[in-house]
Amino acid sequence: MKKIHALILPFPAQGHVIPLMKLSNQLSEHGFKITFVNTEYNHDKVVASLPKESNSKENNIHLVSIPDGREPGANRRDFAKVFDSILSSMPSYLEVLIREINESSDDRITCVIADEHMGWAVRVAKKMKIPVAGFWTAAAGLRTVHLHLEQMIETGILNSDGLPTKQQMIHLSPEMPAMNTDHFAWNCTGDSIVQQSMFRYISSNARDIKDADWYLINSVYELEKSTYPLNPNLLPVGPLLATEQTRLRGNFLAEDSTCLSWLDQQPARSVIYLAFGSTTIFDKNQFHELALGLELTGQPFLWVVRPSLIDEQNDAYPDGFQARVANRSRIVSWAPQQKVLAHPSIACFVTHCGWNSTMEGVAMGVPFLCWAYFCDQFLNQSYICDVWKVGLQLNKNDGGIISKEEFITKVKTLLVDKMIRARALEFKEISTKSVSEGGSSKINLSNFIESVKSK
Repeated sequence: MKKIHALILPFPAQGHVIPLMKLSNQLSEHGFKITFVNTEYNHDKVVASLPKESNSKENNIHLVSIPDGREPGANRRDFAKVFDSILSSMPSYLEVLIREINESSDDRITCVIADEHMGWAVRVAKKMKIPVAGFWTAAAGLRTVHLHLEQMIETGILNSDGLPTKQQMIHLSPEMPAMNTDHFAWNCTGDSIVQQSMFRYISSNARDIKDADWYLINSVYELEKSTYPLNPNLLPVGPLLATEQTRLRGNFLAEDSTCLSWLDQQPARSVIYLAFGSTTIFDKNQFHELALGLELTGQPFLWVVRPSLIDEQNDAYPDGFQARVANRSRIVSWAPQQKVLAHPSIACFVTHCGWNSTMEGVAMGVPFLCWAYFCDQFLNQSYICDVWKVGLQLNKNDGGIISKEEFITKVKTLLVDKMIRARALEFKEISTKSVSEGGSSKINLSNFIESVKSK
């Protein structure tokens, strides 16, 4: 049987790199050789965050990079320029990389697995006559939106620039959660230039991805049944989880694993775990309000406060806060989240509702307290609170702040809600079954691997 050498390309954001790295680890365990392609900017962050005993070539996974078309010191949060430079520069860089690999060894690239947010890579692979899979890193519900942009323009929900003709809640299928048109990804930016650039980018990818040979998603069929009729040939292979053998995790920040020994010292189901992903930013008022809310709950807590979480770094915490909570808290810059969520001391997960966090929380059976920040996170929040009923939503007051009173009330309600905990454990069982022998995701991944090998 021929050796499979897969080139894997994530969109250059933390929430996209991590699930594709998890997929890479699973494929490597099935004998795949992996070339994992980050942008140069992100490659440097991933390599810098690796544990000391690791290197950039582990488990038959080789980390490489290509330019993103931006200058080294350019602002990667200038999204309009990022989207435009990706489309204009990266296809040619990817083609050059594949040619160099194929000409320098007998180990030619035999398939490409491209993040669907890098749909242009399908064109590159097809040009080079390489089979290609699209991989969706978010909920199937969000993918449904992207696949139906033309129909939404034709029916007058959106204008030709992707702007809602009016703010409304829409159902793309009767069973799917209602979606607010103002929460579509490109409408969350508040900047018309970024909005137009992002909409062009999403539309272009949605067209390009239609030519892929396979479609994979980090989801569970049983969690989103109603979306699959609107997503032909989409194979859910989630939840994608790290294993004990996983050395490369794709983190942009080094994990602080010392928090696990701190968790060992806490009572069962007592700790509030808070993590808001890689892009959420709080202003000082909201950060203070959350800190005071945490203090007043009286519960032990583990809080991930990455360096860019607060827009003002000086005197970030309320006066005396850290000293007052020192005996029942741990604050880290990045955590081994899957291990944290699996720990018996965790009582609930306060989250921005990114899809990776959603999948990990569901897989570990942890009740959620939802603090959606932007874009697809509102859809994920709807799944958690309204469809699966495994969590509660935090609501802003008239001033746009989630108050300490709201936080305390919802934490106390969640911790005593036996129905939510029972539902969370039920969904954990569904997720575990899906990736076990005979489960839907396990079968889908096996079928994909066999199909790749037969190409």
